[in-house]
Amino acid sequence: MTLSNLPPLVTVFGGSGFIGRHVVRALAKRGYRIRVAVRRPDLAGFLQPLGNLGQISIVQANVRYRNSIDRAVEGSQHVVNCVGILAESSRNTFDAVQEFGAKAIAEAARGAGASLTHISALGADANSPSAYARTKARAEAAILSIKPDAVILRPSIVFGPEDGFFNKFADMSRTAPFLPLIGGGKTKFQPVYVEDIAETVARSVDGKLKAGTTYELGGPEVLSFRECLEITLSVINRKKSLVSIPFGIASLIGSVASLVPLITPPITSDQVTLLKSDNVVSKQAEAEGRTLKGIGLLPTLLVSVLPSYLVRYRPQGQFTGSGKAA
Repeated sequence: MTLSNLPPLVTVFGGSGFIGRHVVRALAKRGYRIRVAVRRPDLAGFLQPLGNLGQISIVQANVRYRNSIDRAVEGSQHVVNCVGILAESSRNTFDAVQEFGAKAIAEAARGAGASLTHISALGADANSPSAYARTKARAEAAILSIKPDAVILRPSIVFGPEDGFFNKFADMSRTAPFLPLIGGGKTKFQPVYVEDIAETVARSVDGKLKAGTTYELGGPEVLSFRECLEITLSVINRKKSLVSIPFGIASLIGSVASLVPLITPPITSDQVTLLKSDNVVSKQAEAEGRTLKGIGLLPTLLVSVLPSYLVRYRPQGQFTGSGKAA
């Protein structure tokens, strides 16, 4: 096979992460050649069985270093940026990773003549009191100024086997005397399945999404924080009290926890700030067809998937019985 007859090459930044690994699999199924750009290639070998022999290659890249980005993008026809952090750690700050890194990736894609898909987040807002939301918004603006034809995807809270939300609270329920309802648990989410996001990314690489457009990705139902925890407890067959914790106290806990070295805090003050705003698809996006349904995808229901990976948190795991059925 000559070089000109090879399938298109797609570089996926953050391809070993929660969303990234599903994106890699969706692209591999379509036959693309995939170059996965990650900070630690030695920890990303699990991705290679997702494709055929030689279809997936793994290279070292750090979005804080422009040279490594340029090398990873070289020769690619499409670039996907899945990199994002929920909490700052050492030099991996929101500014460095989510703003500088995203801008550098867009510049590299433009230089290589590659199209670009960027995964942002619902709630991205340049005027938000949350540093996470501000840097997400500034990244979007920078990307569109560099690559006006870029496709931007804004998912709500994402669920799937490796998620950091439902797994976290299910795990917490095994030992904690209660589960916390930050701000009373009234914040609204629209949980979206990671596979639906991956399929949307793959369609953007196929050229089936409108260039220069921002899509908002949410699941089929809007749920409160309280409802999410109640569903989680129901799925894992555990009973725990849900205790309301005011935003102020939760923020203080997050600030103190963030000062403890070598330990990932259960929540940060910035995450508490994010919880003060609902995380749902806008009416405008729905009206303009910039949603999963708008692109012809039927969003996956939370309860149809949650038991498949939360079963391990049940008192006796998969052998926990319910009624007459085990």
